Amino acid sequence: MKLKDEEIVKLLTAPQTVEKGLRAMMDIYQSRLYWHIRRLIVDHDQAQDVLQDTFIKAYQNIHQFKNDSKLYTWLYRIATNEALQQLNKMNRMKKTDEDAEYYMQNLVADNAGKDGEEIMILLQKAIQTLPEKQKLVFNMRYYDDLPYEEISKILDMSVGTLKTNYHYAKDKVEQYIKDNYSEEF
Repeated sequence: MKLKDEEIVKLLTAPQTVEKGLRAMMDIYQSRLYWHIRRLIVDHDQAQDVLQDTFIKAYQNIHQFKNDSKLYTWLYRIATNEALQQLNKMNRMKKTDEDAEYYMQNLVADNAGKDGEEIMILLQKAIQTLPEKQKLVFNMRYYDDLPYEEISKILDMSVGTLKTNYHYAKDKVEQYIKDNYSEEF
């Protein structure tokens, strides 16, 4: 039986049921959060680390959770912030002769698998060329199918700004695919 958000929070805040609450939270949200993080980070091992950091941060800060949003929205925001921090670390650590786009494209290609679909690789390459805000909004709308109102709470942006960012991102992705599909495949 799937527990409700209120029940999970209650378990996490009571000392005798913390472990049960943590397990329930992870069971329910682990997969969705992993794939959100994975689309931002690309590398499986690093995405797993960020996911673990997300749950640790949620556990440590559960007392700050206000029931004015869904638990998933709160966790999603933590995961997004953790992923952005990881991306910033990766960018600082990358070799000086390797620019960010080239690095991310290689990560996508390395993690696509031998029988990966070429169009999915191209889509990931296109997404990696987007500015950070557009990339976040695009991933949340395209892959997670989140409503703008929920994305607004997660990213603390107005719905109008989000719609504009998504529109520009979508146009850039489409143009990238049109420009590069025949060249690469």
